[in-house]
Amino acid sequence: MSAQVPRTSFRTADVDEARQVIGEAFYSNFMDVLDGPRAFRAEFDIGQLGALTVGELSCGADVWMRVGELGAYHVNIPLGGHMRFRQGGGASTVATAQRAGVFQPVGDTVVERWTGDCRILAVKMDREALEQRLEQLLGRPTRAPLALAPELDTTRGPGRSWARLVTTVIEDLRAEPGAPPGQASLCASPLVAAPLQEAILSGLLLAVEHPYRDELNAPERRLRPAPVKRAMDAVQKRPEHPFTPAGLAAEARVGVRWLQEAFRRYVGMSPMAYVREVRLIRVRDELREAEPGAIGVSEVAHRWGFGHLGRFAEQYQARFGELPSQTLRG
Repeated sequence: MSAQVPRTSFRTADVDEARQVIGEAFYSNFMDVLDGPRAFRAEFDIGQLGALTVGELSCGADVWMRVGELGAYHVNIPLGGHMRFRQGGGASTVATAQRAGVFQPVGDTVVERWTGDCRILAVKMDREALEQRLEQLLGRPTRAPLALAPELDTTRGPGRSWARLVTTVIEDLRAEPGAPPGQASLCASPLVAAPLQEAILSGLLLAVEHPYRDELNAPERRLRPAPVKRAMDAVQKRPEHPFTPAGLAAEARVGVRWLQEAFRRYVGMSPMAYVREVRLIRVRDELREAEPGAIGVSEVAHRWGFGHLGRFAEQYQARFGELPSQTLRG
């Protein structure tokens, strides 16, 4: 992460200009001003923090927005007023100063009314960054997409603490750009920016409801035995290797049955299922980074140890909710 944190401070009474700035910093959108007593006057202060885009935004007048699929996780924390939105054709959710609105990466997104008195703290989180952080905290791959609850209580407990952290970061990012070294924003330093990004990602995972939250909040996380760690390290280093249950047990220096039971207890899956999970993630990462037309799905799958392409495609779709060819095209 570079020491210079990109920042934008923008004021306009032109709806098209405001739409363009939101599109460049957050998401492409269509925006209309709704009937109301207030005149449109957008005020945006936006900063970049690694895989996060954060900002304080208001429009002055009531507006409607259509955004489409976000492709990222996102939270809006209103400081007043309210924002009513819906995703994927579901029921509407109302974000207020007491309950932040939480958005998923998938599903068409419509902001039905963003009131003119609603100034929001916005946090856009790269999808892969949040999902990888979850897997790091769990110490294992996840077997289903991360689905966050659409609301986060910011009046108490972890939700309030997380909102305060976001507030502090945004206030710091709004420090005067180009200030001399002794007076610049702390977030401009990679020594501070990287841990702050990790704290925001981890904090949200601990604060908002999702299927893995109870596991993350367990009062006593069981430490994995050394044989399990040895087997996991071997898989992480060489996921393409043709591992077998006996081979993994040899890496762990224990018996096959002991390793299988330990993996189910401490990892939540069998050793060979763990091998498959790691391979699938490596395939996904390579397909996401590939240039169009540079490689084929079969080439990548074979490279990471998948011999049966039909079964691989089924496993990939079950794991990520799309075919590998769709990931490559995306």
